[in-house]
Amino acid sequence: MQSENVNIDELFRSEPCADDEQISNQPHISYSAEVARRFWRTPSVIVFSILLALIIACCFLVPAFSPRPITGIVDEAINHKPSAEYWLGADKFGHDFFTKMWKGGQTSFKVGFVSAVLQTLIGVIVGAISGYAGGKVDQFLMRTVDVFISIPYMVIVLVVRLIMGSSIYTIIFALVVTGWLNTARLVRGQILQLKTEDYVLAAQSTGVSTASILFRHLIPNTLGVVIVSFTLAIPQAMFSEAFLSFIGMGSGDVSWGSLIRTGMEVRFRHPWQLIAPSIVLALTMLCIQLLGDSLRDALDPKLRK
Repeated sequence: MQSENVNIDELFRSEPCADDEQISNQPHISYSAEVARRFWRTPSVIVFSILLALIIACCFLVPAFSPRPITGIVDEAINHKPSAEYWLGADKFGHDFFTKMWKGGQTSFKVGFVSAVLQTLIGVIVGAISGYAGGKVDQFLMRTVDVFISIPYMVIVLVVRLIMGSSIYTIIFALVVTGWLNTARLVRGQILQLKTEDYVLAAQSTGVSTASILFRHLIPNTLGVVIVSFTLAIPQAMFSEAFLSFIGMGSGDVSWGSLIRTGMEVRFRHPWQLIAPSIVLALTMLCIQLLGDSLRDALDPKLRK
């Protein structure tokens, strides 16, 4: 019987799979690019992003380029009705209400974003330390949170306003004092789950510092919860500022809340002075919340398709 010569290389050589060729031909997509792709794929996100950008642009551009003053008293324009010159009329001081409304948006956005950033930072740090440290540290921090939560919000605002006076910084400080509590609880719960994961235990066994574990391994994995908390904090802060201004406890600066308050006084004679700032405030809060939910979904690896 004649033996056949067998090439060993040909025997063990595998044929390329069609799926392997398809995967190899696909370009590599970074994490940030994937998040951006998933965030912008919904048409409603694009619509609300454009709307929010337009509102922010009007808040900062209209007052800067408007030729009509919104300070002092303009006698010839007092209670002027809407016209080609005064799109939303003029108020009791003769100020162009269209310009004044967007000027008030600057105060509302400043209060919303600054207080949301500060209370989110405090909540993340306190919640991460509490959840990772455990023991007496966790008990002390969580009991502190319970004490602050048990105090009515208005009492804290009154005390802060009595000590610091009436200003936009007083409102921001009061909102920060009461706003970081829920974020701290949410982050603590996430840290309690994450700190028992294998990659955290491996980092601990190799001598990685506590700060590095918190800021490089644990806190980044709570990003979804943090973003949701942050995006909810912005409209909540804006609404709180509007409410305080509506009941006469605001900063004294022009804001959407103070304009709604003055609009209530003339709602039967000049209803547009109540309707216009109310609609803009509601649209802004809606846009921020919807965009925050979409960003949370884009960052969640469980929802990837």
